[in-house]
Amino acid sequence: MPTSKPIRVLHFADAHIDMVNHGRHDPETGLPVRVLDFLRALDQIVDTAVAEKVDLVLFAGDAYKDRNPQPTFQREWGRRIMRLSQAGIPTLLLVGNHDVAPASGRAHTLHEFSTLSVPHVYVADTIHLWSPPELGVAAQVISVPWVPRSRVLRLMEAEKPVGLTVEEVYQRMEELVGEMVARRIEEADDSLPLILTAHASVQGAKYGSERAVMLGHELVLSGGLLNDNRLDYVALGHIHKHQALNVPGAHPPMVYPGSIERIDFGEAREKKGFVVAEVSRGQTTWEFRELNTRRFVDPEPITPTADHFMADILSQLPAADAIEDAICRIRLAYPRDLEPLLDEKAIYRHLEKAFEVHIRKEHQLEKRARLGDAAGVEQMTPAQLLAIYWDTIGLDTAEAEVMAALAKEVLTAVHDANAS
Repeated sequence: MPTSKPIRVLHFADAHIDMVNHGRHDPETGLPVRVLDFLRALDQIVDTAVAEKVDLVLFAGDAYKDRNPQPTFQREWGRRIMRLSQAGIPTLLLVGNHDVAPASGRAHTLHEFSTLSVPHVYVADTIHLWSPPELGVAAQVISVPWVPRSRVLRLMEAEKPVGLTVEEVYQRMEELVGEMVARRIEEADDSLPLILTAHASVQGAKYGSERAVMLGHELVLSGGLLNDNRLDYVALGHIHKHQALNVPGAHPPMVYPGSIERIDFGEAREKKGFVVAEVSRGQTTWEFRELNTRRFVDPEPITPTADHFMADILSQLPAADAIEDAICRIRLAYPRDLEPLLDEKAIYRHLEKAFEVHIRKEHQLEKRARLGDAAGVEQMTPAQLLAIYWDTIGLDTAEAEVMAALAKEVLTAVHDANAS
């Protein structure tokens, strides 16, 4: 049975307010229109916190797309956080992987709030148990920010690890972080609500489209570590797909609110929003609040016939009114020799009410031939062969660059393992 008064918590994560993959600039503000979309989503979150007078706001990491945001974007993020400060709402900002540099000792993107001691705004960049006097609210919060490998290697210096594989290093990282979190749980006052907020992957979570940029090695928290009934709510960030990691009614709820706006077509069908929770000792209820965001429309690929090529395409396009102000991708699958039949202007005219239209061509029948036609295949490196494959399957430039970087990491690790 609960033994404390419930506190009302607003939990959001993965704002990435400067993620600009599409569109034009707004003539009045000079900002990319897509940045304004992210800021409007953030405004809805702040408006809710102020209007409903929540007791605590938890941001579970990743304010920007990378650790070097432009000053203009820092200004816009700061304006929204200052509204929470001026409303007197305790706000805990957790540092995520996009907020922190891999090198130790460098400032992260949220440092300014702690450096300037902004009232009611607290920056969580270490594993720490925040007490009621620190937060100004009748609850405790264990913060688990993104843990860079460099930081854990410093913690492991006393152990003098020699010859460990990358997998063994990360396994030891997970053990060390787990031990630190377990100690904070033991130290907590069991008469007050206890919340844990972490920016990390958790075993059992389902990844959204951001999985492509997270491949490789990273710290993964054990579901058993977080599924501790001494915790009353687990506020997660890092994975863009909204989900609860345990069954409805289980205690504590372990929740990813997801990102606040769609980043790419991999998230086209995902709902975007935040969480409002009523947290008390031994009992928590929560609800997902969906945000009003720009739609991504991504219908199934169209496969036109040679005899009725453009008629087939136009008849299968979404209705013009259905894509108004949406970001729309049209995938066309046809043999390359039918390319002269394509009238892209007719497609753009049909979809002129869309915010932006992307036409993606998926040429058929040439996938086997492309590699065979390449000169000197036997002299090509694995990276070059992969580049040909990604071109064959129609990856765009940005996707190919991400995959190339990940392939380089994997191939390097394999080479190092073979060398040892």
